[in-house]
Amino acid sequence: MKNFIKHVLLLLPLLLLTSCFDILEKVNVKADGSGEYTVILNASKSKTRLASISKMETINGKKVPKRPEIEAKINEAARIFKATPGLSNVKTSMDFDNYIIKLSCNFKRIENINAGLEQLKAKNIIGKMVPTQIYSQNMAGKSFTRNKINTFRSDYDKMSKADKEIFNDARYISVLQFESSVKSQTNNAYSLSPNRKAVKLEAPVLDLILQKKPLQNTILFQ
Repeated sequence: MKNFIKHVLLLLPLLLLTSCFDILEKVNVKADGSGEYTVILNASKSKTRLASISKMETINGKKVPKRPEIEAKINEAARIFKATPGLSNVKTSMDFDNYIIKLSCNFKRIENINAGLEQLKAKNIIGKMVPTQIYSQNMAGKSFTRNKINTFRSDYDKMSKADKEIFNDARYISVLQFESSVKSQTNNAYSLSPNRKAVKLEAPVLDLILQKKPLQNTILFQ
């Protein structure tokens, strides 16, 4: 799929034009199931290149999004999150000098994040292939799950060599923090913090697309 990356990344069209970026997704869950969700898109390592590209109209046949377009898309995403039941304290920040964009919010239960993402998809803020049913929690069973998502391997295989290069140096980091102590987890690719209250997965985006590192993980609490 020619524009596959558009369906994978959230909120930052300029990332289409560089392979050197990080996506940080952070979830902080309290004992009652509420918490805070944050996603940060950081292309600061490519800021010199992006600053030059931003002055162009097109590159490699792709339209270069301008700052007002990016701001409008992020502000619309924030508006949709604010209107989603269970989500509150929605904040965004946009650093166009270093190309870092952040969206954060509080949730009553982690499934509210799934609902917010579904709304973004319905309003075409994110592409139809972006997974939305990402998280679930069973309070009675003392478990938290990062759900399995569909593989994009077949779409990747259809891409041109130039488009595939977008993923070469891109990285994804997932940090899950809890008030309760972790008893066990099903995916040991996530490193467990010394205090047993956080797990972290860091991997090249390409490894996730090719499923060399699965994202799914079920965490049990003591």
